[in-house]
Amino acid sequence: MPVTGNGCRPLKKENEVMNGIQTRLELGQLLITPAAREALLPADVRTALDRHAQGDWGDVTGDDAEANDEALENEGRLFSVYHNPDGLKFWVITESDHSATTVMLPEDY
Repeated sequence: MPVTGNGCRPLKKENEVMNGIQTRLELGQLLITPAAREALLPADVRTALDRHAQGDWGDVTGDDAEANDEALENEGRLFSVYHNPDGLKFWVITESDHSATTVMLPEDY
């Protein structure tokens, strides 16, 4: 089940972002919370998803980066932190079974 629960909406064209890009992980169904959809530009979401899928965890702490690297090997949840050009922080979280990846604002959690 996606981390955001009710209110998430599937991303449509963003699913195409992985075409032709070598990734380190499967993202599953791509979801975005209503607040993130309103606050973020599609290009910012696509860039973050590209980075996340390639194992670039953004602005996470060293411990979180290590936990993500370990989760790649042990099927754990993956957590990335990014900022849009205006400095707005948002998260990308892939479920441990890789069934879904959700883009959200921290306050959506």
